[in-house]
Amino acid sequence: MQQFNLMTGRKVLLTTLLVAGLGGGSALSLAETNVPPAPPGLMNAPVAAGLPELTGLIKANSPAVVSISVDGKADDQGGMPEGFDELPEELQQFFHRFPRGPRGGGRSTQAFGSGFIISTDGYIVTNAHVVDNAKTVTVLLTDKRELEAEIVGSDKLSDVALLRVKADNLPIVQLGDSDRLDVGQWVVAIGAPFGLDHTATQGIVSALSRSLPTENYVPFIQTDAAVNPGNSGGPLFNLQGQVIGVNSQIYSRSGGYMGVSFAIPVNVVKNVVDQLKTSGQVSRGWLGVEIQSVDNKLAQSLSLPQAKGALVASVLPDSPADKAGIQAGDVITTFNSMGVESANTLPLLVGNTAIGKSVPVEVWRVGKALVINTTIEKLPGKESTTTADSKTTKGALGVAVAELTQAERDKNSALKEQGVVVREVQPDSSATEAGIEVGDIILSVDNTAIKDSATLRDIVGKASKDKPLAVLILRDDRTRFIAVTIKK
Repeated sequence: MQQFNLMTGRKVLLTTLLVAGLGGGSALSLAETNVPPAPPGLMNAPVAAGLPELTGLIKANSPAVVSISVDGKADDQGGMPEGFDELPEELQQFFHRFPRGPRGGGRSTQAFGSGFIISTDGYIVTNAHVVDNAKTVTVLLTDKRELEAEIVGSDKLSDVALLRVKADNLPIVQLGDSDRLDVGQWVVAIGAPFGLDHTATQGIVSALSRSLPTENYVPFIQTDAAVNPGNSGGPLFNLQGQVIGVNSQIYSRSGGYMGVSFAIPVNVVKNVVDQLKTSGQVSRGWLGVEIQSVDNKLAQSLSLPQAKGALVASVLPDSPADKAGIQAGDVITTFNSMGVESANTLPLLVGNTAIGKSVPVEVWRVGKALVINTTIEKLPGKESTTTADSKTTKGALGVAVAELTQAERDKNSALKEQGVVVREVQPDSSATEAGIEVGDIILSVDNTAIKDSATLRDIVGKASKDKPLAVLILRDDRTRFIAVTIKK
């Protein structure tokens, strides 16, 4: 997000660690608060003195909200958002008096955030930017237990990460339906601003389906919630106590709350989490066009009845659009029977389409509407960052790997069907001792081909600790075996 600092007059990128808090006016009745009927088995929060009574909702859901402490983020400023050093000195001193981590001292942490538990066996959702470049991730539960977390997967395009801790019978949240949200609905957030865990705030939905300049795959929920460093990844609840969003970003000119914050819709989160669980990565559909929005003058020049749709500026060679016959100058007005209001609408629709699916694409060409059936392919070269092998779980190799891009596979015929690339090697790990390096491509482990990150995770997890693993790698266009002894 862009923030403009009035003191220095320069723009900086602000990706905050934040939570939603509440503004908005009063309401005289349930009908006037835009509260939809509660789903079966749930109850609406009651109204007290003209406002929603939230104590029961907060008490019921707080145990499933966790504080997250991250070590090893060299590019982070101790949990403070970028631009924090531009704040007035008195404000910096004030904020620094707050605890810098969940425990408020004793541990040297470089960043912190929030998250929430979605399964009794330890799966936790947070933001990708909270755990980006993390060496270790520690989760603080409400019963004061501190558990090291495995990063199951992290998707930067949606800013969603999935963690897992070794624990059972954990409290969980209920996931709602973000498609049922209305502007003006009350929302409640619970998180850890400045390490102050289980801070509850409230707000309303200010707008829906906001498209941000650097985020093409998320239709953000905008709220008027007060947000602060430390609450990224925290849940946003409706009055039925269901999570309907994950707090992610704010817009600010000062580095602090200005009444405009953004949450990732929970329906987007569900899709990403399901893919991270099953494969460790997120695959998205690809059309292969460069597009722009249509203003009134362009609409007139194209004889387009309305100034809406996505104008195709160019078509990438050999892309799905090129193969289907979509041309530069076409205006895409519907995709798979869903309206395309602007250029911001199309990437989300395409990205959520199943790979290999043929969909009707309606275009406006030279004054006529045409329907072109197009087969969607996998988005190349922009896979989610994945951690296939836990860096914090005993018995792991100690590497972070990612899927190969198509360009990387095209360089060597041996990579067409297998291989994952090592993006990070943890110090003092089994991989370090064996000599595995960043950039190595792991082809097989114990003669089993490594087709993706999930395969590597499974094989390492099941491997015996009594004998070394034979790991076949590709380095500098040459293959070699390396014996890796898993640490007990």
